[in-house]
Amino acid sequence: MHAASFSHVRAWVFDLDNTLYPPEARLFDQIEVKMTDYVMRSIGVNRAEADHLRDLYWRQYGTTLAGLMAEHDVDPGPYLTDVHEIDLSHLEKAPLLAERIRALPGRKIVYTNGCSPYAHRVLQARGLTGIFDAVYGVEHANFLPKPEQAAFEAIFALDGLAPDQGAMFEDDLRNLTAPHAMGMRTVHVAPHATGHDHIHHHTDDLTAFLSQVL
Repeated sequence: MHAASFSHVRAWVFDLDNTLYPPEARLFDQIEVKMTDYVMRSIGVNRAEADHLRDLYWRQYGTTLAGLMAEHDVDPGPYLTDVHEIDLSHLEKAPLLAERIRALPGRKIVYTNGCSPYAHRVLQARGLTGIFDAVYGVEHANFLPKPEQAAFEAIFALDGLAPDQGAMFEDDLRNLTAPHAMGMRTVHVAPHATGHDHIHHHTDDLTAFLSQVL
């Protein structure tokens, strides 16, 4: 059904969190607690204020980290290490998803607002190790996060990726605006469809969607 829409695609870009594993895994429940704890320690506020700032900076800057860097000069390295030290033991292997991604024609990459060591751990837990040509984290865009177009431009330049031959798979609507503007096919991977102009396709089942692409 979707094969014709993707016949020109030679670069397949996948977000990580809530895209390459289902939202039901709720990894962000763990990450958000660690982020709030880090905000409390790093800038000396109580839990309620830290929770407020974590959410505010995510909305305003794209990530909590970007806000902490801009507003409080927080060092990104220790932050990224700390907040991503979470339990992944409940993630299930996804052999069919691995098979579908491996079969895609061209280059396959992961691009996350998390850090690449965390991404590699998640991929390993999901049985997706070895099928991607590259894994990029926010550190590869000099800590500039999605949805900033300059962040995508930095990653794609680093990878040598031509956006007009690319497709982007992502759960966060905001993070598909720039790829669409750059000429990519956009796929919103989320439980509910939305009618936004910058979304070409929607799916709540990435594995099934990729079988239609193939």
